[in-house]
Amino acid sequence: MSATSATPARTQTRRLIAVVVLVPVLAALALWAFAWPAARTAPRDLPLGVAGPAAATVQVEKQLAQHKGAFEIHRYADEAAARDAIEDRTVYGAVVVTTQGPELLTASAAGPVVAQMLQQAVAQQASADGTQVRTVDVVAAPEKDPRGAALTASVLPLALAGITAGAVVTMLGLRGFRAVTALVGAAALVGVAGAGIAHSWLGVLTGDWWAEAGTLGLATLAVSGAVAGLAALVGQAGIGLVAGVVMLFGNPFSGASSAPQMLPEPAGTIGQWLPPGAGTTLLRSVSFFDGAAATGPALTLTWWAALGLGAVILGNALKGRTKTAEPTVDRQLAPVG
Repeated sequence: MSATSATPARTQTRRLIAVVVLVPVLAALALWAFAWPAARTAPRDLPLGVAGPAAATVQVEKQLAQHKGAFEIHRYADEAAARDAIEDRTVYGAVVVTTQGPELLTASAAGPVVAQMLQQAVAQQASADGTQVRTVDVVAAPEKDPRGAALTASVLPLALAGITAGAVVTMLGLRGFRAVTALVGAAALVGVAGAGIAHSWLGVLTGDWWAEAGTLGLATLAVSGAVAGLAALVGQAGIGLVAGVVMLFGNPFSGASSAPQMLPEPAGTIGQWLPPGAGTTLLRSVSFFDGAAATGPALTLTWWAALGLGAVILGNALKGRTKTAEPTVDRQLAPVG
């Protein structure tokens, strides 16, 4: 067998080994990324308020402290202050000590799973003391999506839309400001279409329509800009790198189905640094809480989008310099006739 014929055979063997090894590794990584947070869902320093006279709330705080590391206690003077804290997204709920007994304030709009967990934890403790707890949903989830299933389901389509937009712009060869225009335009249309479906048609979003459209568009642009930007700097491999981070870490670590504080660390924190998690938090804020606590996730998405679009322009500029330098080198090396 000649050396020429042996080379393709070796190449095919290496590719075969790569497929056999990489596919199980990727499958295991994906299973870990999605299954680990789901299997370890539990409150971890979940912000929870306790309201009432200091002497009356001591016993409640002691009972909550028995759930070691579960709750981060915030103290409020009365029920009105606790309600304000819930509406400002400072806490997920509050236990109010009244003369009629304990009262639990929740916000199912912030996460139905969290609200249900709080009801179970407080009711269980109250039943042990022989008392009953009245539950009040201060900021309720929309009637057409009481379990938050539609909002949770929106995370993956937005991520896919961003990845697709960034990949298409790259594959079509759009560069510089043309690529930026295409990415911004596509994200804006995704935002309008998303708000039209989720708010106008399904009724699962109930806030300001344009704020919701802007959030959906910004979340899409954060991903598409990162995809196209990294691809402009390192080539088409950048598409796979960003897509892998968003799909394998961004989606399962987003806390969309529960809350960031319900995920094992550092998954909850990492998830809020990535577009899916920041986008979900921002969408909840603008849709159900009049924009409360929206600054952090909005800045996160803006940074992703700005850095991505900046990388698109930078990558185009670097390629332009390279092409300009090549003819100059060729002329310098050309023989003198």
